[in-house]
Amino acid sequence: MAALIPPKPAGNCLIVVAVALVDGDGRLLVQQRPEGKSMAGLWEFPGGKIEPGETPEAALVRELGEELAIDVEAACLAPACFASDALEDRHLLLLLYVCRKWRGTPQAIHASALRWVRPVELHGLAMPPADKPLIGLLEALV
Repeated sequence: MAALIPPKPAGNCLIVVAVALVDGDGRLLVQQRPEGKSMAGLWEFPGGKIEPGETPEAALVRELGEELAIDVEAACLAPACFASDALEDRHLLLLLYVCRKWRGTPQAIHASALRWVRPVELHGLAMPPADKPLIGLLEALV
């Protein structure tokens, strides 16, 4: 019988937020991770880390302004689901929101490229492990 391995302390949990931006044609925006970053070249949903004292929604509003140069109201962010994945020395908890309303045109400020894709097309993209389980839900939602 295998010994039980105790869970890692909560302090090793990295909580990040991401968004599925949905345009009027039902397409989702993904961005390509730039060279020099971990998982470079993979396609992901825009978002990032929650800073100390931030709510997940405030972090996502900030990240979307920094990464895509768009303005999003927190009220326009609908919580959709989460994903959980082991990293090297920490555990990732990814909170995914859906947003259909924003101001401005998304720009690739911190990404190599942006792409609008249909949910079914996500299956053909190289994505981080935490993003892949979210595809089925997005197919059903959009």
